[in-house]
Amino acid sequence: MKRILVLMLSISTFALASEAGHSETDIVQRTINFLLFAGLVWYLVGEPVKAFFASRSQAISDELKKVQERLDESIAQKKEALAKISEAEKFAEELAASSKKENKIINDTIMTQCDNELEALVRQNRSLKEFEQRKMVRGVVESVLAETLSQSADSFDKETMTNIILKKVA
Repeated sequence: MKRILVLMLSISTFALASEAGHSETDIVQRTINFLLFAGLVWYLVGEPVKAFFASRSQAISDELKKVQERLDESIAQKKEALAKISEAEKFAEELAASSKKENKIINDTIMTQCDNELEALVRQNRSLKEFEQRKMVRGVVESVLAETLSQSADSFDKETMTNIILKKVA
């Protein structure tokens, strides 16, 4: 191909370079010279230009693929994040419901313990009251007996005993 091109150039240079015997319009010669020049430029510069534009197109295509992959990845991450958010909302609802149940159970347990302690305090108070009453009765009986025994045995009749007991009770 190079030999043919070089041969055409050399022939066109000799054939078309002189002006002897030509008419006033040389449009044909100029057109041939232009076509030869364009062919030569295309031959010398065509492949690098094609390679440049092909590599540029490939680089743009690769960059577009990378952007598309990042976009797909972002969409997948967004879906994943939305799924996690919905899971977190469900977990929060379940947690709120379980905490309400636990709160009720703890509240019922505390109320039961308070009722039991209150009943124990009431029983303890009753037993303490009964103990104090027995103690007081014992003290009154002891004082009545002591007073009765201290009096003379002659005047130990029912009326005297009744009067002493009534004094102590009142």
